[in-house]
Amino acid sequence: MSDFQRSPASPTTWTPTPAGGSVFSQGADVTRVLRNTYALLSMTLLFSGAIATATVSYQWPAPGMLLTLLGYFGLLFGIHRARNSGMAIPLVFALTGFMGWSLGPMLNAVLSLPGGANTIALALGTTGATFLALSAYVLATKKDFSFMGGFLFAGMIVALLAAVANIWLQMPVLGLVISGVVALASIGLILYETSNIVHGGERNYVMATVSLFVSIFNLFTSLLSIFGFAGSSDD
Repeated sequence: MSDFQRSPASPTTWTPTPAGGSVFSQGADVTRVLRNTYALLSMTLLFSGAIATATVSYQWPAPGMLLTLLGYFGLLFGIHRARNSGMAIPLVFALTGFMGWSLGPMLNAVLSLPGGANTIALALGTTGATFLALSAYVLATKKDFSFMGGFLFAGMIVALLAAVANIWLQMPVLGLVISGVVALASIGLILYETSNIVHGGERNYVMATVSLFVSIFNLFTSLLSIFGFAGSSDD
């Protein structure tokens, strides 16, 4: 009987290898997952950015909090259930496009401020540079950041609860603190998630892509809030 290895084309596609060969080569498998993850991540970032740009350009209505929560968690659940099927990729694009749509109102708010376009460019550039630097660090050092998982999860839960409370409190300073916590947690999650791929903890590039996309998205929106607040305070 022939051995099999995971094909890079799909999370559920398997191809035969010569009999007697190794079922998995750890190094080759890590490289394959990383390659597929970064390829899909690049496409979803471009797609989400295009949707966000269209939302701002054509003044599409905001989805609203309830629809945002239902759409976000519903699509995440769907991706998790379909992660080993052909439906996974379309659902990933649906999620990232939906998140781009939900970003529109925030971009419009920042653009209404003096120097708003520069603020968005600064947040975008900082996010991109941070992600590349963190990814390069983990790939070069192979350092294991798995110990950070529980702490980062707890931090994001606390930040989420504080953000919900601030909907009614309407405290700008608290919002700034929450953005700072989310930005730091997102940086930690990028390290954690990249390390998880490198050390064999994540072998499904669809789930790896979603995890990294959400961390990048949260980092960008947090930096946008911080830079936007700083810019408005200077006026």
